Parts: sequence; structure tokens; C-alpha cells
Amino acid sequence: MANATSPPGAVATASAVHHVGMSVASIDDALAFWERFLGGPALWRELLNRPYLSKIIGIPGVSIKGAFVELPGGVILELLDYEAPEKHSNPETTANPGNIHLCLAVEDAAVAWKHAVDCGAKPVSREGPVEVDGGPNAGARVAYLRIHDGITLELFQPPARV
Repeated sequence: MANATSPPGAVATASAVHHVGMSVASIDDALAFWERFLGGPALWRELLNRPYLSKIIGIPGVSIKGAFVELPGGVILELLDYEAPEKHSNPETTANPGNIHLCLAVEDAAVAWKHAVDCGAKPVSREGPVEVDGGPNAGARVAYLRIHDGITLELFQPPARV
């Protein structure tokens, strides 16, 4: 989106994904899943309560329990547990507007699916990963699981290329 100082037709340029943020009900529950699933501790965990946050987020006097978890490929997952009295969980139905999912590429969807379930994820399909039977990802194996706070985790095993 161009602003008043940008020439007509100018677009924002992005160089990389810096992080993906998830609001969570409990930082401890979220970290219990992610640290077990990824096999290592959070990179960083801290109480965030500096005055600049209120300006950015728009919540006066905000205080947030935060943590950074490194995802495969180096992208940072930022977990945010807002200490606010008026928090409400979003419905977990994937079709709801505003619902997002995080997709991780995996080498073996069945192994990753079982590991995620062992770590506390709830599978959307009890049968496990499903093979994609058409389109650009034909032959891929994919599964959706619900993790903490109803967030959807997608596991994606790319199709074998010959």
C-alpha cells in the first residue's frame, strides 16, 4: 500500500519473513507443545511490558508473556500470552474468516503426524495424513491438526519428484 510520500504505483518491498506471531491462552501450554514437538527449548522468553508496546498494539498498559521459538528453516514463531482480562478464544473451525494455519514441510507426514499427536495435537482426520490426488501438489501427503488454543498446524510432505 502506497502512502502520501510514495510515488504513484509504488509498492512495499519485503525482504524476508521476520516472524509469525500467535496469541495464546497460556505461554506454558504453548511452549509445552512447541518445545516437545521441535525437540528444543525456546530461544527467548520474557515479560514484555515496555511503554512502546501500548503504542504499537493499542492496549494501554499492556503486559505480555512472550517467547520466541525457532521453526525449521529459521523463521521465528512468537508466542504471545496477553495479560488482559477480556481474552476470548477464536472458534477453531478452519473455514472461519481470520482463522490461519501454520504449515510445516516434513520428510515423512505419517511420522510427523504421530509425533504431533504424541505431543498433544488433536488430529482433524483420525486416519492421519491424506494423499493429494490432483493439482500442483498431486502425490503430497498432508494433515491438519489442532494444537494449543485451537490453532491449526498443517504437516506437508511434498510429492516425490522423479
